[in-house]
Amino acid sequence: MKTKRMFTYLFLIIAALISIFPFIWMVISATNQSVDVTKGTLLPGTHLFKNINNLFSSVDMWQALWNSAKISVVTTVLSLLVASAAGYGFEMYRSRSKDIVFNILLASMMIPFAAIMVPLFQMFAKVSSVVPFLGIDTAAAVILPTFTTAFLIFFFRQSTKMFPKDMMEAGRIDGLSEFGLFFRIYMPTMKSTYAAAAIITFLNSWNNYLWPLIVLQSQENMTVPLLISNLGSGYAPDYGLIMSAIVITTLPTALVFFMMQKQFVAGMTGSVK
Repeated sequence: MKTKRMFTYLFLIIAALISIFPFIWMVISATNQSVDVTKGTLLPGTHLFKNINNLFSSVDMWQALWNSAKISVVTTVLSLLVASAAGYGFEMYRSRSKDIVFNILLASMMIPFAAIMVPLFQMFAKVSSVVPFLGIDTAAAVILPTFTTAFLIFFFRQSTKMFPKDMMEAGRIDGLSEFGLFFRIYMPTMKSTYAAAAIITFLNSWNNYLWPLIVLQSQENMTVPLLISNLGSGYAPDYGLIMSAIVITTLPTALVFFMMQKQFVAGMTGSVK
């Protein structure tokens, strides 16, 4: 029994090391020169602050971080409001057609984004001439097609199945409106589900590359993934500088995850507190 447990722990340790090795290599590479990274050096260097200084002096990193933060936060807030309201409505209210609509919504998950990418671009290109702040090369053009997904609506509906319906009936008896039930009873009770959905949405929005690459055309509106992509597209890319940019880009997402880790686990397991 002890031998079996020893091999189990050994396997878990090896799996954990393999999982975190890319992150460790990224951090070590950020402290080395480009030539050392190319050689595959696995020892920390002394060029971290030099790489960071070169990064901020060569590109507008602060602007890219602000663009990504603005888009990610707005997308997350809108996603939580819309997806939770939709999931709440699909589960709480009775209708003959709601299951048909929900099945159509789930079927839309099978449509790849590449299939709707060109029509979306054409639509925003036409909107640009009428409403410029909603058209091409704006934050709104990045946010609007991605601020909610069928998966998030499905996620909230499944979590709402475990919601105690008696609380809603008690609220109605006390005279709460439907909006009051949603904002004063449902949302506080489902905070773990909101936390899990917030982490998923924020990470997806922060790391979104393809659609911003298509719709954002100016340097001042560029997000962090686009900036890092440009850093690696040169004739002789500075890998130390690129790795330092990736480390800085990873910090906000890691901070969000570790701050909401317990709620994320509870939300993913479907618990309601």
